[in-house]
Amino acid sequence: MSDQGRGSISKDRLKFSQLAAYGAGGIIPIALFNIAGILVGLMGNISLGLSAFWLGVILIIPRLWDAVSDPLIGHISDNARTRWGRRRPFLLVGGILVALTFVLMWWIPKGELVREWFPTEAGFQAFQLGYILFSLLLFYTACTIFEIPHGALGMEITSDYHERTRLFSAKSFVGNLFAMSTPWLFALANMEIFKGTGGNEADGMRYVSLMIAAVLIPLSFWWTYKLREPGFVRIQKQEKTPFWRDMKHTAGNRNFIMLTLTIFTLAMGFNFVNLLGSYIPIFYIFGGDKVAGAYLLGINGTVWAVTGVLAVFPLNIISPRLGKRTTLIIAILLMSAAQFSKIFCYNPEYPYLIIIPTILLSMGMLFFFTLGSSMVGDICDEDDLKTGKRNEGSFYSVFWWFIKMGTALASFVAGALIVFTQFDEIQVTKVDSLQGSIRVLNSAIISKKEGELQTASFEELIENSIERSKDLLSHLESKTVKNSKAALHNKELIAYAKTVNQKISKLDPAFSPEQLEQKISVIENDIVRLTIQSPYTLLMMRVVEIGLPLLLSFFSIFFILRYTLTESRSHEIKNLLQLRNKEREHTVMIHE
Repeated sequence: MSDQGRGSISKDRLKFSQLAAYGAGGIIPIALFNIAGILVGLMGNISLGLSAFWLGVILIIPRLWDAVSDPLIGHISDNARTRWGRRRPFLLVGGILVALTFVLMWWIPKGELVREWFPTEAGFQAFQLGYILFSLLLFYTACTIFEIPHGALGMEITSDYHERTRLFSAKSFVGNLFAMSTPWLFALANMEIFKGTGGNEADGMRYVSLMIAAVLIPLSFWWTYKLREPGFVRIQKQEKTPFWRDMKHTAGNRNFIMLTLTIFTLAMGFNFVNLLGSYIPIFYIFGGDKVAGAYLLGINGTVWAVTGVLAVFPLNIISPRLGKRTTLIIAILLMSAAQFSKIFCYNPEYPYLIIIPTILLSMGMLFFFTLGSSMVGDICDEDDLKTGKRNEGSFYSVFWWFIKMGTALASFVAGALIVFTQFDEIQVTKVDSLQGSIRVLNSAIISKKEGELQTASFEELIENSIERSKDLLSHLESKTVKNSKAALHNKELIAYAKTVNQKISKLDPAFSPEQLEQKISVIENDIVRLTIQSPYTLLMMRVVEIGLPLLLSFFSIFFILRYTLTESRSHEIKNLLQLRNKEREHTVMIHE
């Protein structure tokens, strides 16, 4: 690192309180923003039985809305002139709205009145899809109101080349620290205390979301109070400019376009297959056992988050020594190595090998996105030197516009890819329904022991389980006719389903509670085998999930090699800006 760079660090070094307050904002874009897309898609498909294709379609619409809202919020924030600054009011309002809308998206109405309005199954599913779409639009809008001004503020808090990386590292650090708990949301939602007897993880998520809101709202007041805008005195005199002029100016910056295309291309590749990364542990490694799969996802997610937390330290050692562009290339190579390792680490016999690619991928992602945001700040300095204006909101919003457009496209493609793999969500939801009836039956044994349940009522519960078993069997038999690639697999499932049906039919209320518990335990174990997907589906899931990101990594390297804003040039720009601003201040003082 140059002496010039070292000297600036001591003078411009940020206080810990500023790093902590700014870093806390990473909870929203790093943790909650990604949870919404992943869990809504996953639970909508395997918990509510909604089509993966239509979920993909509705998940793309909020991302497309981001394409409109991001630049608008960036422009509005750049041109805001309030007594609290350009950015801080958005941090408070946006943070509170994110908390409220995150809760809203999980409370999908399902009472008798809704069923009366939508009596058919197709109509009710259309209503659920519509509600998810509406709540996601609100949630992503709230995220934009917070995140675009927050990211722009990060570029204004410090003008130092490496302190800017340190600041965005703090955002990644705290965001990933919070994300250490969020992968367990799926596991928490599966706990009976949240989902209730006979419920599923979608029911449990209603109450888990309230816990998240209780943390987020007080934090919104704290970071709004703590953060300041050091350059606002000068910027508040800056001329306001029309929206389209700002967008045209931003899009004309060559280094900005090269950087944005680098991030966009690789982010798109991994977003294409992000959802498949949740399916593989459940349906390939654990053969459809959602409880075991959820536990592995929780472990894996925690490893991801811990790695993301720890990776900020090597990032802040490597980047000052090698420069941001070289470090960004290292990040891409780490992510590519992670994809190659999955060929061997997706192994049902050794499920925890999945941790190896997770560590490599998490470290690469942390480097990649932290440096990307930091480098946009460097580009804003270069632009300020040329134009005399600070438009961090416009640059940051267009930067994320590209990334979110990639995410929007990926949301649609992800649903289409799941359909392409011939994943059978109807099979999964019908097995869920059967498992729920068996759990209710198991709970009834306690009441039977205490004499609180009549024999006739117990017989009704058995009949209900038999009907659900027959419903599953009917689906499997119809699927065998339609899907020749999985014919042998479906025949095996039909045989399992018939065995389960027979065992349920042989349950007799006259059996002792102990006998019933033993027999039901055997049935529960047998039902897990009914969630197994076909070998073709499992193979295609792995091929697509590994291959697509690797392909787009090559394009990402191509773009970053054409980024020309070096470290030495960035330090030179900083010194020139400081000199120019001092001259302006001196001129103003003379006139006054």
